[in-house]
Amino acid sequence: MTTIEQERTVRAACPHDCPDTCALRVTVSGNRVIRVEGDPDHPPTDGVLCTKVARYAERTHHADRLTQPLRRTGPKGSGQFEAVSWAVAITEIAARLTQIAARDPQRIVPYSYAGTMGFVQGDGLAQRFFHAIGASRLEATICSAAGSNGLASVHGKSVGMAVEQFEHSKLILLWGTNPVTSSVHLWRRIQAAKRKGAVVVAIDPFESDSAQKCDRWLALRPGTDAALALALINILITENLLDHDWIKQHTEGFEALSERAMQWPAARAAEVCGIEEADIVWLARQWGTVRPGAIRVNYGVQRARGGADAVRAIAALAALTGAWRDAAGGMLLSSSGWFPVDVTGWQRPDLMPSWPDRLPRSVNMSAIGDALAIPVASTAASTSIPIEAIVVWNANPVAVAPDSESVIQGFAREDLFTVVLEHFQTDTADWADWVLPATTQMEHFDLHKSYGHTSLVVNHPAIAPIGDALPNSEIFRRLARAMGLTEPALFDDDETVARSALDWSHPRLAGVTWEDLLERGWASLTMDPTVNPLANGGFPTASGRVQLVDPALGAQGRDPVPDWQPPWESAEVDPQRSALYPLQLISPPARNFLNTTFVNVTSIRAREGEPECLLHPADATQRGLIDGTLVRVFNDRGAFAARLRVTERTRPGVAVAPSIWWHRDAPGVHGGPGRNVNAVTSQRLTEGGAGATFYDCRVEVEALG
Repeated sequence: MTTIEQERTVRAACPHDCPDTCALRVTVSGNRVIRVEGDPDHPPTDGVLCTKVARYAERTHHADRLTQPLRRTGPKGSGQFEAVSWAVAITEIAARLTQIAARDPQRIVPYSYAGTMGFVQGDGLAQRFFHAIGASRLEATICSAAGSNGLASVHGKSVGMAVEQFEHSKLILLWGTNPVTSSVHLWRRIQAAKRKGAVVVAIDPFESDSAQKCDRWLALRPGTDAALALALINILITENLLDHDWIKQHTEGFEALSERAMQWPAARAAEVCGIEEADIVWLARQWGTVRPGAIRVNYGVQRARGGADAVRAIAALAALTGAWRDAAGGMLLSSSGWFPVDVTGWQRPDLMPSWPDRLPRSVNMSAIGDALAIPVASTAASTSIPIEAIVVWNANPVAVAPDSESVIQGFAREDLFTVVLEHFQTDTADWADWVLPATTQMEHFDLHKSYGHTSLVVNHPAIAPIGDALPNSEIFRRLARAMGLTEPALFDDDETVARSALDWSHPRLAGVTWEDLLERGWASLTMDPTVNPLANGGFPTASGRVQLVDPALGAQGRDPVPDWQPPWESAEVDPQRSALYPLQLISPPARNFLNTTFVNVTSIRAREGEPECLLHPADATQRGLIDGTLVRVFNDRGAFAARLRVTERTRPGVAVAPSIWWHRDAPGVHGGPGRNVNAVTSQRLTEGGAGATFYDCRVEVEALG
């Protein structure tokens, strides 16, 4: 007789790098996930999921899931491993890390990012472990560093208007963002606003899926957003479209910003940005007269040299017109600063041996290729300590970090000890000495905050771990024990780590209890979404005002007043490179991918098709290229192959390569191994925040014969 398993529903959270941080309802039968759906009771989720996460069962139960610890048997990069027990894996890894730490623990580098955004399985116990052994610190710069730096300069922290209010706005600027792909719940609210008559404007070098549905599309040159924002400020000032009272009460630095903006008449900005002067004037007048007005700026604007200043200048627009007065006005880049996170209690930096007098050196993850270039035998000064071991979790740097050839060369070093915690045999796992099977979100406990709304969301494990997979937290507990560490905080259970991440005495958690949070699955901060929390100032700056000018930047060698900084790879800065590689390349997220997380899910990859490169008809004609041709996109750092799509969705002079594919799933060039777009991107950093400059990149395109 066949036994029919009883279905049950588990409350969970989407763990991925997306502002929506959805609350999930997972239907389970036996130890198998049957369905993953959005929680209809959670207001930001409202029962809706993106296509990717709706297929999470397919990812969890994928035939290629890693289910046993693997020890390398073949050459590095060959992907040849043998299965061993956890006891053997933990013992051997701990012994090697102990040996390296005895020489200098800073030779050990942790490398993680947003494979999961949870407090527990992300940077909870893991950071405690690396702090306790005195390992190098990682500068987490690969995604949002420049934007966060710019926003903190103006607002003090990453705070903004409530996402719920966008549907009540009358004018919405989508600046460097494509919510159809990256924030489906925001897009639903924007559609609601459009039905009520709102004007929606896309500012983007690429006519994204969202831009195609907007009322206007301003196709500016990549990396010129600050110039456009300053020109808008110029017009607001010269045509007196300002809220003088709000400026007087809630800002500082207006005079200096005004002086800078006078250097940016619309004609100059039009030339720099490559758009019509009339469009700049129209947009400024719209922003100065239509209320409520809202800006959704995203991280696309900050992936070039001057990304931080671009965010600073855009943020000033909301202040100058008093847009914050309205519940449906202001701007949103990130809401993460609203959460009362207790980093000290969560990650325990006090466990570092010399805390707080002398901190271990830091390694910028966006320049990991350069950092790995120093061999262990190096006798260089302490500022260039070689990396002898790298432990990777929640990340795939071989595919995701810029300048792939440098990154691969680093991971190929025979004297580098590499441990990777993963769900699948990724590009990075291929280069590991050890690959440890980690649980997916369906198999462990976690707690999440959001950077797009103001709810905490709990993830309960829906099924038992598949095979011998273990949560990240448990792997680091076992390593700590095997290395002889005794600090009790290294062995806290997952719920204890989650609770330690928040300041429960903070007013924004008033009325939120741990027990209710666990039972309901989510809890909103004590903030009224119908009222703009910044309507009367109260920004988390020292003065409580918007800092239109930031004097503290002068000590860092940066201009206290926002200005346009030409991209590193521009005709203004490097005319020789620009002549040699005349196309600016941007690599926005592919609609069906989220970084490299879902690339190997069969149904999702089938929807995405193959790697593509989009060129304007004028650029294709100039090169004698036709639609559908397999092309080589290249510069002096490397090359990748893609299918050419000739389209007016990109502006002349700009190539677009939706990303990020695994290297192994991309076609090779002239018989070489597959490479994705990061074969050509640069390790140069932004001037503010030291972030990655993925969109500050010059290439040429030719037919791949």
